[in-house]
Amino acid sequence: MSIIGWLILGLVSGFIASKIVNKSGEGMIVDIILGIVGAVVGGFLFAQFGAMGVTGFNLYSMFVAVIGAVVVLVIYHAIAGRRTI
Repeated sequence: MSIIGWLILGLVSGFIASKIVNKSGEGMIVDIILGIVGAVVGGFLFAQFGAMGVTGFNLYSMFVAVIGAVVVLVIYHAIAGRRTI
C-alpha cells in the first residue's frame, strides 16, 4: 500500500476510533498518527489470534485499523490521564 493509502486509512480509522472512545477527535495529525499506529497494532493483534492483518485499502483493513486504534487510544488516554497535575 502506498504512503497516501496509509495516510488515508490512518486518518479515517483514527477519526472513527476517537469518536468511539471519547466522542471527539484528537485533531487531524494525532488522528492520522493514532490510526497508522492502530493499523500496525491491530494487524499484530489479529495475527496473534490467527487472522489476517491489514491487507490493503479495503473494509476489512479499515476494521482491523479501527480496532487497533481503539486499543491505542485507550492506552493513550490511560497514560495521559495520569499526567494531570
